[in-house]
Amino acid sequence: MKISNLKTLLSVSVLSFTLAVPLNTAQASEEVVNVYSARKEQLIKPLLDAFTEQTGIKVNLVTSKADALLKRLQTEGMNSPADLLITTDVGRLYRAKEAGVVQPAITPDLQKRVPMNLQDSEHYWLGLTTRARVIVYANDRVKPSELSTYEALAEPEWKKRLCIRSSDNIYNQSLVSSMIANKGEQATADWANGLVKNFARKPKGGDRDQVKAVAAGQCDIAVINTYYLGQMVNSQDEDEKAAGQSVSVFWPNQSDRGAHVNVSGVAVTKASKNKENALKLIAFLLSDESQKWYAEANNEYPVIDGVAISQTLKNWGSFKSDALNLSELGKHNLEAVRLMDRASWR
Repeated sequence: MKISNLKTLLSVSVLSFTLAVPLNTAQASEEVVNVYSARKEQLIKPLLDAFTEQTGIKVNLVTSKADALLKRLQTEGMNSPADLLITTDVGRLYRAKEAGVVQPAITPDLQKRVPMNLQDSEHYWLGLTTRARVIVYANDRVKPSELSTYEALAEPEWKKRLCIRSSDNIYNQSLVSSMIANKGEQATADWANGLVKNFARKPKGGDRDQVKAVAAGQCDIAVINTYYLGQMVNSQDEDEKAAGQSVSVFWPNQSDRGAHVNVSGVAVTKASKNKENALKLIAFLLSDESQKWYAEANNEYPVIDGVAISQTLKNWGSFKSDALNLSELGKHNLEAVRLMDRASWR
């Protein structure tokens, strides 16, 4: 979907569910909203440009690593120019809340747009897109009937066959946190000990590197976020595309709690000087057409029910997701990190 079409389709939708005061476009042309984003520029700026064209509100964008942005907000304190923090993984949103750099500004109308488990119960943040952390397997060496749950990845049959990122990766920390919330700390510790024994190699690289390792025969299965595979199978790089096409997605735990999911999310900063404009931008990002753009541009799942998804996502089929409130992932993060260290998950 071209962004020009998005701008047209959003022309009447953005103000539909959050604005208590009608937008004065003459004034809006002089207004701003300042965004700190851990999302790469190409995955956020087209929507911000469309928002500015629609509303006249200028968006000043700063992009950086998630942890660096959090540190910057802490250092700047109430002198920070930032109005919105957009970041990846609920663990980072939880850290921002705990650090006191965001505020409980999410309005009831915005809350209604997003499932309750994908937002903070005290209204500090909410999800913008959903991603699942799943098992991928080598098409030529593994049958899907051999797979079942995250827990089963610790079984001896997978010894020296699993690739996964390191324990300092927030996505893995959140996966382990979800295990603690669902199964308890001792059961999760036992699982982590078994999982580490099944590593085919020392954890290294990002999620794409795990897929490439499976394609190269270094391991037979890997744990990754779905959108990375979506990027690979749609890549202009033929080698990366071939690696992505050599594996398939398996949805774990479909007979019980469902696959682990996480979000990219947003929060209004405590120091915000343009809170009303910040809430308008959140509303824009939660409109059906913005959600559809994300699904097509980055192969992430919309947080809004009924929004169309990309053909890549359709190809992977429907799945049951874990309904755990994602706040639990942040609450258990420290336990997860300690547990992974004890298991020698490096």
